[in-house]
Amino acid sequence: MMIFIGADYADLGLSQEEIQGRMEKWFAWGNKMEQAGVLKGGEALTPQIRRIVGQNRTVTDLSSAEVKEIVGGYYLIEAIDFDAVQEIAQDFPDYDLGGTVEIREIMVFDH
Repeated sequence: MMIFIGADYADLGLSQEEIQGRMEKWFAWGNKMEQAGVLKGGEALTPQIRRIVGQNRTVTDLSSAEVKEIVGGYYLIEAIDFDAVQEIAQDFPDYDLGGTVEIREIMVFDH
């Protein structure tokens, strides 16, 4: 799984045209992974955050502007190892905006 972490586009002050250009890069990257047969799913996430913390279950609603980085989405990737996913992650569109790709393996439990 690749998890995408960074600032929200609106918080970075990107124009609608710049956001549209970013979306085109995301769609091209997704299409490339689909054609290679490695993309198994994924979703973009909204910038609104609700946190529930601690024993008292304190609830806080946050916007993306209130946190340094947000999880903006994820892709489920089928690959042989971390190195293969790292290679796929080279095309992540938002490195130039300070974005991060975190690679995590989904844990499988025996029942």
